[in-house]
Amino acid sequence: MRVILLSWFMFSISLFVAAQHPLLQSGPMNGYSEMREVLVWVQTKQPAAVQLVYWLPATPESTFKSATVNTLSPTAFTAKLIADQVEPGNRYNYALEIDGERVKLPYSCSFESQPLWQHRTDPPAFTCALGSCSYINEEPYDRPGKGYGGDYQIFESIHKKSPNLMLWMGDNIYFREADWYSRTGMVKRYTHTRSTKEMQPLLASTHHFAVWDDHDFGPNNSNRSFIRKDLSYEIFKLFWGNPTFGVDHQGGVTSQFLYYDIEFFLLDNRYFRTPNRRTTVEKTILGQHQIEWLIDALKTSRSPFKMVVIGGQFLNSEAVAENYANLKEERQMILDRIKEEQIHGVIFLTGDRHHSELSKLSLEEGLPVYDLTVSPLTAGSNTAERLANEPNANRVEGTLVTQRNFGLLSFSGPFRDRKMLMEVFDSNGELLWKREVSEKEM
Repeated sequence: MRVILLSWFMFSISLFVAAQHPLLQSGPMNGYSEMREVLVWVQTKQPAAVQLVYWLPATPESTFKSATVNTLSPTAFTAKLIADQVEPGNRYNYALEIDGERVKLPYSCSFESQPLWQHRTDPPAFTCALGSCSYINEEPYDRPGKGYGGDYQIFESIHKKSPNLMLWMGDNIYFREADWYSRTGMVKRYTHTRSTKEMQPLLASTHHFAVWDDHDFGPNNSNRSFIRKDLSYEIFKLFWGNPTFGVDHQGGVTSQFLYYDIEFFLLDNRYFRTPNRRTTVEKTILGQHQIEWLIDALKTSRSPFKMVVIGGQFLNSEAVAENYANLKEERQMILDRIKEEQIHGVIFLTGDRHHSELSKLSLEEGLPVYDLTVSPLTAGSNTAERLANEPNANRVEGTLVTQRNFGLLSFSGPFRDRKMLMEVFDSNGELLWKREVSEKEM
């Protein structure tokens, strides 16, 4: 039986490799989606002319094409292709052309344009996958011993859930010592991770958005002092398809986007962060400018659920690791502003900790704040024994997970009565727990 399984595995690998265009390195990957514009990212192995061809499934003979982009070494042979002839509320099939040759892949490639539902219908239902801490082994550069990464089938499990979008919540790659201080090293690490075979079908049919944490920003626990932070910022922008990067020309990966009726606020917890060991300065994680922008944006938002994405845990009560509880004053200031401004529906989505859990804190009656931590995807997981001395007074009972896992958020229900179902699955796609929150509870 083992021989049969091994033979089938090797056959599947050979099919996958044979189907690739010789110049295709990784992707295609869907980036942001708007009503009239969609981004698709791709990376080649050497300079090439890349173009996107897309069509409606009902009329495959009528195709549209993006502008041609030439991939070059200074941009890591990456291209961001813009589909700018889409109409709202459609799912399009697509294909890549590299140097004029159609790329044939052993999985489907499709993207969606957002629907124009406002003033017409109730907001449609949709799902959002999420996770953090994605470590892909590469033995020559890993620490000696058993590989830290594993269970790469988790990306196939996510793909089978058919989410509309996915949030990568930090440590999406792990820079090693050989990568930290050079452009060559950073590009190599991104390229190695992004080329993971099990990841490709998910990249090609789901829209992806990302923030970073320390390991895809720089060294472990890195902060604003990292001398190559502008380089890691440049490489992040090359490899992700977020709609924007940074606010008010301040740098960093801060962004915001609306998906159907739900707003997502992507925060940067590294670019402005004070070194943990500083003692003679008022410490910060987000920086005052980013905090003011966040409160402005949350207060402006009319979204029933306001999803705040940040690399590290926000509501965990324990001042351990790099939790926000280490800066109690800044965290309390943000919570006070949410309370004073009466901003309802705030839910933090966080990673970093190599375990998952749901935290809840009521600022006053009828004004709860949640923090859904989902970690790790493929990196090593925490253990219940190690967490025994970290009680987290805000943890919702029954939600602690100490194995590789991913999350799924499902939004449904009529306008002004939306519901959000939170589910956490193991690496094989088996449900571990679920909780539902309604708009009226927030």
